[in-house]
Amino acid sequence: MNNLPAKLRRELSEDPYYQKCCITGLTNVKIDWHHNFIYQGRQLQEKWCILPLAEYIHKEIDKYKEKCDWIMLNRTDEGTLKKYSRGRDLLTYRKCLNGKYDN
Repeated sequence: MNNLPAKLRRELSEDPYYQKCCITGLTNVKIDWHHNFIYQGRQLQEKWCILPLAEYIHKEIDKYKEKCDWIMLNRTDEGTLKKYSRGRDLLTYRKCLNGKYDN
């Protein structure tokens, strides 16, 4: 895992969103910050694609990957998704996941 830049690490640690698991909402567990998006072979160091996960969920990330993608893709704007839509159309993927998870 890449080290987070100090400024980004500070920003995440001060944001209440990163104090609880984005899947379970739990706060009384160890929270890992998961880089959910790889771009051009590297972990993208942008806030929208780093997710707070309970350690036990992070250890079994394959089971939760699609839901993490859904959360991540809805944390940014259309322009950003277009920018990173090289190997996969992220806007279409988000629309598909919204159909599955938005209730």
